[in-house]
Amino acid sequence: MSEIYGGHLVAKYLKEVEDVGAVFSLSGGHIDRIYDGFLEFGVRLIDVRHEQTAAMMAHAWSVYTGQPGVCLFTAGPGFTNSLTGVINACLENAPMVVLAGTSPQRDRGKGALQEMPQAEMLKNFVKWHDVCHDPARIPECLATAFRQAVSGKPGPVFLELPPDVLNVKVDEDDVPLPDKGGRPYRPGPDPALVRAAGDLINAAEKPLILGGSGVALSDCDADLRQFIDTVGAPFMLIGIGRGAVPDEHPLSLWDGGLFGLLMGMGQSDLVIALGIRFNWLLQFGQFFPQAKMVRVDIDPAEIDRNRRADVGLVGDLGLTLAELNRVVTKKDHTAWRQDLTEGYEPFVAAEVAARQEPSDPIHPARMVAQVREVVGDDAVYVIDGGDTSYFGLVGLSATRRSSVYSAAGGQFGCLGTGIPFALAAKAARPDETVVVISGDGSMGFNIMEFDTAVRHDLPFVCVVNNDQAWGMIKHGQEICYGEERLIGSELGRVHYEQVAQALGGHGELVEKDEDIVPAVERALASGKPACVNVMTDPCVTSPATLQFADSLNME
Repeated sequence: MSEIYGGHLVAKYLKEVEDVGAVFSLSGGHIDRIYDGFLEFGVRLIDVRHEQTAAMMAHAWSVYTGQPGVCLFTAGPGFTNSLTGVINACLENAPMVVLAGTSPQRDRGKGALQEMPQAEMLKNFVKWHDVCHDPARIPECLATAFRQAVSGKPGPVFLELPPDVLNVKVDEDDVPLPDKGGRPYRPGPDPALVRAAGDLINAAEKPLILGGSGVALSDCDADLRQFIDTVGAPFMLIGIGRGAVPDEHPLSLWDGGLFGLLMGMGQSDLVIALGIRFNWLLQFGQFFPQAKMVRVDIDPAEIDRNRRADVGLVGDLGLTLAELNRVVTKKDHTAWRQDLTEGYEPFVAAEVAARQEPSDPIHPARMVAQVREVVGDDAVYVIDGGDTSYFGLVGLSATRRSSVYSAAGGQFGCLGTGIPFALAAKAARPDETVVVISGDGSMGFNIMEFDTAVRHDLPFVCVVNNDQAWGMIKHGQEICYGEERLIGSELGRVHYEQVAQALGGHGELVEKDEDIVPAVERALASGKPACVNVMTDPCVTSPATLQFADSLNME
């Protein structure tokens, strides 16, 4: 008979059943026995400097591996520090298993160290939550957590593990390991509705295809490519679904950026919405009153949310596209695509010119173009910031799914995601080049994680769009209140590159256009976590700021 600690059972299950590639965490007494189990069973631990980063890295791990991310927090402030990252993952439907220590069961209600109702705080932002009271049931609870995270519409789940469960031994022979919990089962669409959707699509003269993160969560790249090529419609993929069909595809509207999207929605007669939410970023689906809509989502509650669908298909996107591909007929909408191009080209001409022409001070669009010139398109780009997200998203080209992504550009608008996502991307894909394009405000949230990158040998390059302000807020104040009424939005000249150097990385300051390319080349060649701090034009704003300011200004 052999005995095993509850905390070691956690590690054994993660390694031997789920084959978890990494756990993201920050140490604490309540979870020490799990850490000890990681040593025993060879679980890769990436320990960070702030729990927010661990949650964001678990989110990113799901993006760059297609597997649920796992993060582990100690009780009390360790748990509360994670909330921003967990809630962002919830709103982005990221499959994630959140584990946390909690106060001992024997001391509940007595004022134990860091005792608090953790699950009560988080229950509205996780698909499932529980507390394990019996060490022998730890594998069962973990299997349930993984199953809940990946089933149906994915999302985070939460499991609490008290120390008087983790630090108790049980007979290992009495605790058989269950089967892998993280195996998703996919529902298919109603065949009659598939035929109805096919009829609408085949009859449309100006169809538009919009795809969101459901494209990536379903892993349906080939079916989507076939659907786009058959329907022949202009399309735009956003979120982590971007790149599932490359931006260079002749029907992609990414060359028009925000203007291509708005014009496409405003002029189409049929919008085909694939795994995408009509939230504030897409004006709640109200921008195309003239168009009919076919909508596909794995969640029935999303089908008529904010905008009623003419045909709603509930099911896994890949299975649904496979069925749609059987009923749609080959069409050529080249003329419709060309009409859109001619419509938005005048609106993007100035920005295209800004990418191509040296400028003093440096235009953010030019900075992004120079980075792309050095790094190329065969890289993982993570973008973080307000205006910075706009210039990064429209200035880069996605050749693979999720290769150009801004977590800050999602529904939560969560700044500070850039460095954590880059760390996870490098951990998941060590042979790939990872580049962050970050606003200077965003850099302040998690810049200490350069230390994490150095300790765990996770080199990436972070290029800072340093306009010396919270740019989107500053320009929003100028638009709404006037240039003389700026408050709390200016940051001044901050040497982020020196922080990276102090933490063991590579750092350079760039103030002239001609210095961007050589600085990025040296950063890549350094083999270290690197920061290239580029001083950019503080007067430049983006169309995204105009949309943001308009959405909040009620007058």
